[in-house]
Amino acid sequence: METEQISEHFFGVYLLYCKNPNYKGKTYIGYTVNPKRRIKQHNAGKNFGGAWKTSNRGPWEMILIVHGFPNSICALQFEWAWQHPEHSRRLNHVIKKKSRQRTFNYQLMVLSAMLNVVPWVRLPLILRWLDDDFGREYSSWVRPPLHMPIAYGKITSKPLKNAHEGSQKSKEMEIPVNKVTNMDETYCQICLSMVEEEDAITCVEPNCSLISHLICLAEHFRKDDMILPIEGCCPACNVDILWGDLIRKKLGCTMHFDEENDESYFSDI
Repeated sequence: METEQISEHFFGVYLLYCKNPNYKGKTYIGYTVNPKRRIKQHNAGKNFGGAWKTSNRGPWEMILIVHGFPNSICALQFEWAWQHPEHSRRLNHVIKKKSRQRTFNYQLMVLSAMLNVVPWVRLPLILRWLDDDFGREYSSWVRPPLHMPIAYGKITSKPLKNAHEGSQKSKEMEIPVNKVTNMDETYCQICLSMVEEEDAITCVEPNCSLISHLICLAEHFRKDDMILPIEGCCPACNVDILWGDLIRKKLGCTMHFDEENDESYFSDI
């Protein structure tokens, strides 16, 4: 197994496993900028910064963490979707949990699916097993794409040079679901940077989750020496789309679209 790693620019989403015989098998998914501090908070209880769902149920062990997110927003979006796969449009292909299926096994299955779909498949993420025993037994359950390495061993995070980054959850308290959901709809799935609503464009397909900068999608569609794109393949749903249809939708034309349904594009992940 690898030795402990040190990361300066750290945003991670972790999985806890309960070792308490009365709650053995219980799990918890969370976000952190400091794994060592966070596990201490969980085991200390809610009065010391831990989550109320884990308070007085320890000891807990942080068995794996996904890190390499470019900022806290991306990590929080990943955390929310992993916690609520049944509400995520990006994970509607994942089979629902069976009644007799272990929650831990199901969460590994969901994680494997998440790492292979847009927008997360484009990120330079690292799947790190913090517990050797779990890593040996379950590493084959999660299959990230080839560009995402699987690492083993503990990791230590250093304070960010820019103190403002990560401040949205620097105290690592739980964030209401609706706030995380709204944040998810504000970054471009092509360049992975923040996008204002007036600069955003969405796919014409009702069930597609694409949100991107208008310019980013135009560059994605442009071919050769075209000044303006004519058509292209949506990077999220792989459907061929006419650029004119996208612009008509952006400008509010409802010839082909129901405006009420269009609002739902910004309502969930």
